[in-house]
Order: sequence, then C-alpha cells, then structure tokens
Amino acid sequence: MGGSVKMVEETLKLAYGENSDLIKDKRIAAVQALSGTGACRLFADFQKRFSPDSQIYIPVPTWSNHHNIWRDAHVPQRTFHYYHPETKGLDFASLMDDIKNAPNGSFFLLHACAHNPTGVDPTEEQWKEISYQMKVKGHFAFFDMAYQGFASGDPERDAKSIRIFLEDGHLIGCAQSYAKNMGLYGQRIGCLSVVCEDEKQAVAVKSQLQQLARPMYSNPPVHGALIVSTILVSRKIHDLEYYSAIIGSLFSQGMADRIIGMRTTLRENLEKLGSPLSWEHITKQIGMFCYSGMTPEQVDRLTNEFHIYMTRNGRISMAGVTTGNVGYLANAIHEVTKSA
Repeated sequence: MGGSVKMVEETLKLAYGENSDLIKDKRIAAVQALSGTGACRLFADFQKRFSPDSQIYIPVPTWSNHHNIWRDAHVPQRTFHYYHPETKGLDFASLMDDIKNAPNGSFFLLHACAHNPTGVDPTEEQWKEISYQMKVKGHFAFFDMAYQGFASGDPERDAKSIRIFLEDGHLIGCAQSYAKNMGLYGQRIGCLSVVCEDEKQAVAVKSQLQQLARPMYSNPPVHGALIVSTILVSRKIHDLEYYSAIIGSLFSQGMADRIIGMRTTLRENLEKLGSPLSWEHITKQIGMFCYSGMTPEQVDRLTNEFHIYMTRNGRISMAGVTTGNVGYLANAIHEVTKSA
C-alpha cells in the first residue's frame, strides 16, 4: 500500500535534503501516491479523519483541482490573498494579514515553487516572514510541489521554501509529483510525506495513510516508480555518464532556460510592437505558466480570430511557446490588448 520503498526514500531526499536529520531520525511518514493529485487527496482525507473540525486555506487563485480535492474530501475551504491583479505580482501585505487573522492552528495550502497558475513566487525573505508568522500562529503548512527542478532548473533552489519552514521547526506535509519534471503524467508517480514529532508518530501516521489508500486504490503503480528510483539512485552513486544520458533534460538548467528564454523573447516582441502596456511581469514570473493579465474577452478574441488557445483567466502555458510561434503569439496579443 505504501508503494516503492526505494522511490519514496530517494524522493524524500529530493524534498528534504540528501543529509536531512529528519530522514536520519525517521521522523517522516511517507507513501508513494498517485502523482500530485493523489498525494493531495490522500492528505485531504487524512486531514478530515484526524482533524475533522479543521478547514483548509487555499490561495486565490490556485490550481483549480485543489478546490475539487478538498471539497470531495469534505474539508471546508477558506481562501487567502495571494495574487495582486494590478501589479501582476504577489499581494504580500494581504497574504500576511490573512495568516495573522486565521484561527490558530489552521491548515494552509502553499505552492512550493512555480505557483500555478500565476507563476508568482514569494522571495526568500518573504518565505521567511511567512514561515515565522505561521509558526507564531501554530498553522500547519501543506506544500504542493509539482514543479521541483522545472522552475529554476535547480531542485535544491526550488525546494527552498520547504527548507525554510523546516529550519523554523515546522511539522509540514508535502505532495510531490514527477508528472512535469520527469514527464511521467501517464504513470501517476508521486509521494505524500508528513513530518512528525518522532519516529513512533511517523510509524503511526504512515500506517494511517496506508489505511486510507487501501479502499481508495489499494496500491500505486510500479513501473514509473522504478524509472524514478533508477534516475535518483544514479545521482546518489555519482554514475555521471549514465545519469547525464538519462536525465540530461530533467532537473537541468537547460529545461528551465528554454522557458525563461521564451518569456524574454515574448516580452521583447510585445515591446517592439509598441504595446502601450507593461509586460514586465512575463519575465518576473517563473515556471510553466504566465498569468498574462488578459481579460476573458481578450482571450476569446485570441481563440476566435487567431486560433490561439488558453484558459479564459489569461494563463499562458509557456511550455507551448516556441521560437517558431512566439512572434505570431506576440502579434496576436498586441492586437487584442492595444486598445485596453
């Protein structure tokens, strides 16, 4: 029910650090999950069973499926401020106010890196302030980390938010996914982990997570887990030639650099066209998505007039922007926004 022991072991090192004392002290309860969605759902059911009167605070906006997951687990939802539409950046002051005003011991859903859908992440200093205030209030942080290695190209850098919380002594939960960074969407490979007070509590928590998994899906798939553990173990044994051959485009700066480059090119093209709007946010945001700031009506024009497709909230999948289509995309965006 807990899945591949080796995959889970190596996955924890990726999130918590190769030499994490939490791992050495066996204080982390962890099971293989059905990618990030399954990890979130398993935790939501765990929260409902063992903290039945609690609720979950979810950022506005967030990945739409987060709402479905906690709704179907019958966990009441509240929201907290995150994105500032006018600045197209983080609404940090309002976010901190919401953390301070939430009842002590509340559950908060946080995106570890490359926030979906906005691409807006707190700075390291802002993460430290968030961690400090959540510690003061006794809140529980649950991190959804779907893009480790995909955001910056550096898995360690992308896990910085989690490491900050651990340094401050938080007991956290974490959902990890290999759908994006290893391209294993169809294999549904992920991990759910919960940091516990001690080894005894970790044993108990893992047992309960497995009990929840048993009637839900019984046990997770093995094939993708073997792929992940093979790749991660090759890092550990420093088989650099083998590692480079398999993982040359995974967890690498090259993958992140391509998307960063497309952000820069898209912004430059819009500016060269004489757009009256500021497109600075395109290069400030990070990860797979760009929250463009376009209205639903402007997005509809992109679809109907230019055959460019995106969600009506203006979220662009930067993975779909290429050297071949970035010029066409910029021209189309300029046409539908120049009179805004």
